[in-house]
Amino acid sequence: MYPPIEPYLSGRLQVSEIHDLYYEVSGNKNGAPVVFLHGGPGGSCRESDRSYFNPEKYKIILFDQRGSGRSNPIASLQDNTTWHIVADIEKLRVELGVEKWHVFGGSWGSTLALVYAQTHPERVRSLVLRGIFTIRKSELRWFYQEGGTSNLFPEAWDEFVSVIPEEERGDMVKAYHKRLHSEDEGERKAAAKAWTKYEMSTSRLRTDPKAIEKASNDDFANSFAKIENHFFVNGGFMKEGHILAKENLDKIRHIPTIIINGRYDVICRPSTAYELKKNLPDAELHFVPDAGHSGREEGTVKLLIQATDKFADL
Repeated sequence: MYPPIEPYLSGRLQVSEIHDLYYEVSGNKNGAPVVFLHGGPGGSCRESDRSYFNPEKYKIILFDQRGSGRSNPIASLQDNTTWHIVADIEKLRVELGVEKWHVFGGSWGSTLALVYAQTHPERVRSLVLRGIFTIRKSELRWFYQEGGTSNLFPEAWDEFVSVIPEEERGDMVKAYHKRLHSEDEGERKAAAKAWTKYEMSTSRLRTDPKAIEKASNDDFANSFAKIENHFFVNGGFMKEGHILAKENLDKIRHIPTIIINGRYDVICRPSTAYELKKNLPDAELHFVPDAGHSGREEGTVKLLIQATDKFADL
């Protein structure tokens, strides 16, 4: 990755009566603007996210989505949908005086990148997408129901289901939703930690203890689990199959696109990336042979940087 840098501008953008978002800008003030869309939902930007981009060529824009990271109010579900966030991205573009920008997103960030591009195709110079997630029922079943990821990480699966009574395990997302909104604080915290630990335990080909440790932080786990579950129990607030629908993909066929997916990604399965490529034949698709889901695995980082370098002069 490129060397660490500090932002030359940071601020807050009031996007509704209750939500204000943290944003920052680093790199070259006169460079090609790029917006980084973090994962989750309910994750946040990190300092190292700036380092996917050549700071001499890019004006690097990061922000924390509604209810996430340094944005306020933390963990809020009010007026927090895919469409609200897409509108926020556009408000941020206008706020920063950007005419057209590159869009970079991984995992849930790839979902947002695709929906934003389909909504505002005239504002997108390129798409760099990692860990493709289109929030269909089949994708959620793969990760949150027995028969998919559970076969590859059985010990993590056992921990994940342990907080849910057997009779409710037919719909784990719904069962967790009930507990994440329980009046019992202890039950809420236990559910948030278990939900978050499951994802952190399965995100890399080689499990990272530091990532798993994040799940023990009550504040992070609460925000991450509550927001992520809120989106998933509501199907992303989109019609099933919305992103891959021909009429929506037709809107972005002209946009230069690079798709990168870990071959052993058990959170956002490679078949979704392949399906997107088949429906966007002009896009580049790269499977990373020695990586899982994380955007921090060596082979994935290498391809992501190659992608941003390729698009820097567009």
